[in-house]
Amino acid sequence: MQTEKIQKPTTLPKPQLSFWQIWNMSFGFLGIQYGFGLQQANMSPIFRYLHADESAIPALWLAGPMTGLLVQPIIGAMSDRTWSERWGRRKPFFLIGALITSIALVLMPNSTSLWMAASLMWMLDAGLNVSMEPFRAFIGDKLNDKQRDLGFAVQSFFVGFGQTLANLMPRILPLFGITMVAAGANGIPDFVKYAFYVGAVAVLGAVLWTVYTTKEYPPEDMVAFEREKRESGGLLRIFTEVGVALREMPTTMRQLWWVKFFTWYGLPLMWQYLSLAIARHAFNAPSPESPGFEKGIEVGNDCFALFNVGCFGISFFLPAIAARIGRRATHATFLTIGGLGFLSMLISSDKSAFLIGMTMVGLAWGSILSMPYVLLSSSVPKERMGVYMGIFNGFIVVPQIINMITIPFLYKNLLGSDPLNALILCGICLILAAVACFLVKENKLSEEAALPIHPGGN
Repeated sequence: MQTEKIQKPTTLPKPQLSFWQIWNMSFGFLGIQYGFGLQQANMSPIFRYLHADESAIPALWLAGPMTGLLVQPIIGAMSDRTWSERWGRRKPFFLIGALITSIALVLMPNSTSLWMAASLMWMLDAGLNVSMEPFRAFIGDKLNDKQRDLGFAVQSFFVGFGQTLANLMPRILPLFGITMVAAGANGIPDFVKYAFYVGAVAVLGAVLWTVYTTKEYPPEDMVAFEREKRESGGLLRIFTEVGVALREMPTTMRQLWWVKFFTWYGLPLMWQYLSLAIARHAFNAPSPESPGFEKGIEVGNDCFALFNVGCFGISFFLPAIAARIGRRATHATFLTIGGLGFLSMLISSDKSAFLIGMTMVGLAWGSILSMPYVLLSSSVPKERMGVYMGIFNGFIVVPQIINMITIPFLYKNLLGSDPLNALILCGICLILAAVACFLVKENKLSEEAALPIHPGGN
């Protein structure tokens, strides 16, 4: 696979990149999503091993949305204003985030107390968010509008594939003699520890691959770019820029709020309670002390693996579906499929009901990771691509924060202290998000107005 050479800006549109160039530029996403996969499938069990109360788990997950809310807009604005001939614009942030993430992954399964695990969760999420937002903006930087559906589809594939690898670790590691039973004073099984160690290597290795194989386009007007940087006023200017971008937010982006609100109020319930629901209903194991609890966690990982298989399985079909029925209708369709997947878990307490339902949810996940970003990237101005991608993350994290504040109060009364009911609520939320899709009007800026100009070639 060849590396790319920096091209001098001209008045020509961005080139068509080859499939493998698009693959390379998003390959780092594979490692980032391996890290997310480990977090999503294992953090609630880790909290339970360290004696967290079930109703308190949503509050312990606050690290993710809070760090996203704080980190991503700032990182987006900073990366918009960063450039060096050697490192480019987004790549320094890929590397910094990967290093922080790798350290947190090594330390996490060795937590000796709940507060230590919760603190490392903040560190882990900060690292993942520092890397992830620039990868989203990278698509807008390097691809023309015609190739963005494919660019985000490749990222969706890596999300699904990376998280599937993470979820299959309980099946893979025993082949190498790693035990599935608890070990050590904290009670966390060996397979969890080694999965996190593998994740630390995967995150750093995948990001380094993208850094090595992909070059970034320089600013169109380097003189103006350097002058703006000198006059920027530092961090205060960045906060000001975020505020101005909020006031001038494009209409399409505003309309996507309700889609994202219902989606992301519901989805945290899946990561918080899926494995616990399987342990309770499929294996009659409501607590870590119950026989069968580890089996429930293992099947939970299998469910997340099928969820991610559904994600990367559908990802490359999404551009063709969107071309036929439109991006908005495509997203609404797959959100509905995901909602029905959760509701189908009411049919039976057998583990197969969870496995089938989560495969359906995985199809929705593929759309969630691509369609809203395609709609967004086609409606925002090029010079604010990074900051708007960061602000758009607020559409993800604010609903999660609301979820994690409200669910502890609703868990006993509304949800009957049953993790399965939390999954049903998630299904209802996805169907409401599908309805909200029809409030969105697609608005595509022209290629000339919206995107940086670069010559053809590699």
